[in-house]
Amino acid sequence: MTTPMTRRTILQTAAVGAVGISPALRSLAYAAGSDAPEKSEVKIGFIPLTDCASVVMASVLGLDKKHGVKFVLSKESSWASVRDKLTNGELDFAHALYGLIYGVHLGIGGAKKDMAVLMTLNHNGQAISLSKKLADKGAVDGAGLAKLMAAEKREYTFAQTFPTGTHAMWLYYWLAAHGINPTKDAKVITVPPPQMVANMRVGNMDGFCVGEPWNHRAILDGIGVTATTTQDVWKDHPEKVLGATSEFVKKYPNTARAAVAAIIEAGQWIDANNANKTKMAETIADKSYVNTTVDAINQRILGRYQNGMGKTWDDPNHMKFFNDGAVNFPYLSDGMWFLTQHKRWGLLKDHPDYLGVAKQINQIDIYKQAATAAKVSVPKDVMRSSKLVDGVVWDGKDPKKYADGFKVKA
Repeated sequence: MTTPMTRRTILQTAAVGAVGISPALRSLAYAAGSDAPEKSEVKIGFIPLTDCASVVMASVLGLDKKHGVKFVLSKESSWASVRDKLTNGELDFAHALYGLIYGVHLGIGGAKKDMAVLMTLNHNGQAISLSKKLADKGAVDGAGLAKLMAAEKREYTFAQTFPTGTHAMWLYYWLAAHGINPTKDAKVITVPPPQMVANMRVGNMDGFCVGEPWNHRAILDGIGVTATTTQDVWKDHPEKVLGATSEFVKKYPNTARAAVAAIIEAGQWIDANNANKTKMAETIADKSYVNTTVDAINQRILGRYQNGMGKTWDDPNHMKFFNDGAVNFPYLSDGMWFLTQHKRWGLLKDHPDYLGVAKQINQIDIYKQAATAAKVSVPKDVMRSSKLVDGVVWDGKDPKKYADGFKVKA
């Protein structure tokens, strides 16, 4: 630039959006107070699951560009890949397991890096499947499974998708609620979501917890039954999040805010009506995304459930991406809950600073700014209260007592 740039000139230029602006000018605009994204393009990783939908649809619908940043979507093979690529900078953001982000932040399992949860992507919509062989012996739910395991002694194998992740915690919590200790009474293995059905087909596991569409896929393929849904373990539980490193968020706060705003609006679009949900199912079923048939996605996303044994029902607590603004806020208590379960199952040796860690990771201020950009209201309280399947209430008020209070634990 050979001529002086006034504040007004900079802001006028920035107002047209970040796309096409030189890095030098963009940095000047930001320094002068513009809210334009510092990066015009970001790489976002996702795993082939129904709950990647708001990230994908933000790109497909052009909501990313509306907020001044282009999403470059990267389909990943496993949660370990997501973890590694986030921490080494190959990905800017990722559709990620809530507990994965917390686990990396605390160094559980090796990798340790300061991490950020920018928003919750969805509530509900996962399930626990048992093999058809177990179901034929009466193990069609938790009580039936416990009875069978007590009567027929052998090694029972169950799969989750990542050791600190949501599916591991839902599986462990559900088993424990029925008197089965996952650390003593069963063998638990880690399997990437798209490989669950194939592994059950060849007999590698007796059951698994995973996101859709893989539970419904097991039913369509005649190899598994749905023993429970995760919303029956915890109604409106937090599930996937938009994750990033703390370093990235600090360096590119406007970019982070723009990405969150775009995804909020995508979730709002999905939840607006059944026609949009159907269109979403048709879009993400493509091989570029989930790579399955549309009928594996489009029933449960509408709340239409089958258990694989002749029972069908409508579940109002199916997967939600917006739900009138109730889904996306990154409640501190949600993050703290995963820490209590990591302590319960021996993944953490000592009690962490539950609230302090959640405040470090969950980016409340950036979410509020993004919600304002998306014209969405935010809750007044950063904590919320829920009763889980065993009747125990979680409200975040005494996490140490809560974590130590379970009879079944590591």
